[in-house]
Amino acid sequence: MSEDATLFDRALLRRRRARFAYEMGEHDALLAYVAAEIADRASLILRDFPLALDLGAYQGQLGRAVARLPCVGEMIYAESVPSLAALCPRPAVVCDEELLPFKEESLNLVVSGLALHRVNDLPGALIQIRRALHPDGLFLGAVLGSHSLQELRRVLIEAEAERHGGVSPHVSPFADVRAYGALLQRAGFALPVTDAELLTVTYPNPRVLMREIRALGGGNVMAARRKAPLPPGTLERAEEIYRNRHATAEGKITASFEIVYLTGWAPHASQQKPLAPGSAKQRLADALHTTEHAAGDKASFPAAAMPKRNP
Repeated sequence: MSEDATLFDRALLRRRRARFAYEMGEHDALLAYVAAEIADRASLILRDFPLALDLGAYQGQLGRAVARLPCVGEMIYAESVPSLAALCPRPAVVCDEELLPFKEESLNLVVSGLALHRVNDLPGALIQIRRALHPDGLFLGAVLGSHSLQELRRVLIEAEAERHGGVSPHVSPFADVRAYGALLQRAGFALPVTDAELLTVTYPNPRVLMREIRALGGGNVMAARRKAPLPPGTLERAEEIYRNRHATAEGKITASFEIVYLTGWAPHASQQKPLAPGSAKQRLADALHTTEHAAGDKASFPAAAMPKRNP
């Protein structure tokens, strides 16, 4: 895929998110979880953030959680859907996540919860975030990872192949944790860190799951999607497969969401730098009390250095 390829139909994404704007309170459990986690991470940073931004704010749940921290001053809410921006506290800005209207080095903290995995130019969006941050400013984000909605993706593919002899994408693709880490580095962030958490969420039935996905903007908004909706019979078959494979003892269904957390700092001279190659004062083999071997040789480790196994 080329750098200029358009993966998502962003106009369709905005229309669909606007449709669900005033019922977001019914579909915000995942947003609330991410908001609490990012706020907790921000609270551990021993510094003040006079001016912060909640990027892709939905109704402002993440920004509100972070703004309550004593280390955070003013919070700006940026949302691409006007009806969602209207639900955010003030000041609120309507802007696309791919085209930020903020001056360089104007922000101290940028947070984003479950919004950036839907942009076409994620490297460009991350570069703009880094440029908008004051030197030594912090970016904390959460995006969906590649293991998200794997159950739904599989059953839709199977049902469509069974009924029509071919398949088209119905669940948006998501990058894996390593790819997100590489993009942070590519965007010029210092000290980039990514980590992932796999959540299992329970829903009454597959239809409720699919409605929540649409409300969060995670439905099929791919530019290469089949324009006609799935026939009712195909959708019913997908629901049947889903219930057969992923039902709980109580008759509900489960879905997986992989949350990938992104952390990066705008570069600053005071930040810790990696050591230059060859500058180490002690060999790793000496620290492990073992013998160094050339690549390809069998290495032996003392018992104390081996991981313990439970009997």
